[in-house]
Amino acid sequence: MSGRRGPATRHALMRLRRRIERVRTASELLTRKRKALVEELFRAARPAIDARRELERRASEAFETLLHAEADRGHAVLAALGLPGREIGVELRPIRTWGVVGTEIVSHDPIRRSPAERGTPAGSAGPAATSAAAEFEELTEQVLHAASRDLRARRLAHALAETSRRVNLLERRVVPALASEIARVEATLGEREREEQLQHRRLLRA
Repeated sequence: MSGRRGPATRHALMRLRRRIERVRTASELLTRKRKALVEELFRAARPAIDARRELERRASEAFETLLHAEADRGHAVLAALGLPGREIGVELRPIRTWGVVGTEIVSHDPIRRSPAERGTPAGSAGPAATSAAAEFEELTEQVLHAASRDLRARRLAHALAETSRRVNLLERRVVPALASEIARVEATLGEREREEQLQHRRLLRA
């Protein structure tokens, strides 16, 4: 609320009371939303954390395999075997939870390929390079699966923080300010009423 005080009238008092009821209702709805977001975040966070840990483990294994392949064939040969690059088509589906928009991977193009599908000339790769290619294809697949989970958990966390901020704003600033203004108007109106009654009694005695 602004620092300016409104007129101390019955109409203003009714307007303030309606406003504080609306604010309290909004605060209750946001509190329910915050509780639901906490539950959703707990459900989403554990799979996202587990997926990230598994991803880190598989990435470490894949890069170790790559180092063995480079030691066996050399970096230039492996770089040439990786050409040309390819695009991986991904089909996404939007999902919504308490107003939080996210995406879910419905399907994607095949990632794992046989040596023939990679177009590698016979005898040019060797077992180490073939193993490294398989490891990174599997790692790419896991990255796709983990990405939507991680993104959903991040968006839920952001929405939870924003909802908590709005609840705190309403409960700690807006409601107390409105309640203080209502108390001021009520006190002013009560004082006026007492003055009017006192003047009326004086007129009756005159």
